[in-house]
Amino acid sequence: MTDDRADDRSHDRTDDHSTDDHSADRSIDHTDDLPAEVSALIGQTRYQETADFPVERGYIWTSCASVENGNPLFWDETAAAEVTGGPIAPPSMLSTWFRPHHWAPGRDEPKLPLRIHFDLKDRLGLPEAVISEFTTVFHEPVRPGDVLTTCQRLRSVSPVKTTKLGRGRFWTIDVEYRNARGELCGVESYTGFGYRRQEQAA
Repeated sequence: MTDDRADDRSHDRTDDHSTDDHSADRSIDHTDDLPAEVSALIGQTRYQETADFPVERGYIWTSCASVENGNPLFWDETAAAEVTGGPIAPPSMLSTWFRPHHWAPGRDEPKLPLRIHFDLKDRLGLPEAVISEFTTVFHEPVRPGDVLTTCQRLRSVSPVKTTKLGRGRFWTIDVEYRNARGELCGVESYTGFGYRRQEQAA
């Protein structure tokens, strides 16, 4: 894994496993044939959440050690002070602080990540889904001691399309992360494809 260059104030990382030539519309896309309850979700802020624990260096070091990431910004306080004004977390750990544990006291059901994705599967009656594209844009560094907040927004839903996987719709979801000062730390964008296999659609 390549060391993160935290002095870049904004950086894109894309993991593209497209199921066809679909390219997500970067503007909010209202499609006329959508159920009203799904159209109403587009552009709405949902699932606002505060992290269960602050960003801490033990997690940072464990993550770096697991991939042999020796970037001094994550290990050396002197180097971090000179370059980034103090220690920071690797940008690639942005969503780490919200990844649900398999179990927690008082929780009756597993906590789902990216809940809008699962909402859309249910509301559109699409039993299968994949993430076909993932992009992260980084902004302010995440620092030890930060308590992050997050929210999710449905940006667009495509008309019905047929791919090699089956017949269904693409959707794009943005997940936003901010620190306690209200500064934007990053935005993850997921393009999902919910579908029925051809034998299911028949």
